[in-house]
Amino acid sequence: MARILVIEDDQRIRELVCKHLADEGHAVSSEATGLDGLQAVTSDAPEMIVLDLGLPDLDGLDLIKMIRSVAEIPVLILTAREDEQTVLTAFDGGADDYVVKPVSGPQLSARVSALLRRSARQKTEILKINELEIHLGPRQVFLEDKELELTAKEFDVLAYLAARPGTVVPKEELHAAVWKSPVGTEGRTIDVHISTLRKKLGEKPDDKSRYLHTVIGVGVRLQDPESK
Repeated sequence: MARILVIEDDQRIRELVCKHLADEGHAVSSEATGLDGLQAVTSDAPEMIVLDLGLPDLDGLDLIKMIRSVAEIPVLILTAREDEQTVLTAFDGGADDYVVKPVSGPQLSARVSALLRRSARQKTEILKINELEIHLGPRQVFLEDKELELTAKEFDVLAYLAARPGTVVPKEELHAAVWKSPVGTEGRTIDVHISTLRKKLGEKPDDKSRYLHTVIGVGVRLQDPESK
């Protein structure tokens, strides 16, 4: 079982969620404000956060980014806000799952268990392509034992491609997986991130030993430079 922090200002909902998770065997703590929740993240080291967006002192969307700056733990959004822009902004800011209230106890348990399983796998999982290593848990990337400084989205793009080595991934699929939305009018976003990743990998246009390859009109693939 896990240490779970619930950040929810509605006392009735907070108590119901805490009781349900505690009955499932988790060690549950809670806070009613964003700032107190952020403090608990740094001091109590929870293994997962259940977060409401409608907090009295901070917008939950801003709090997600603050949490992400100090901890890499699963964040499950539990909120009454269901408009598409809010959902997309939450995922873009670092949320791992999004549940709209009201939610049944069994569904909440299923979402929590799924995120904890994924987190447990990622803590030890390393994707290795030749001299490129992607450590999913700590979100670190090493090339020839030298750590690369990547943004959150650059890491997510590289990790998604590395999990499918040698496979051409359509830009639509990559954008949907990383940005949690269709490509739409932001199709250039993928191109910009791939270009930046190439620079950080030290790749040049005429370099034949590259990791990242664009297949015009199809998508992008990451492959072992030594593969035929």
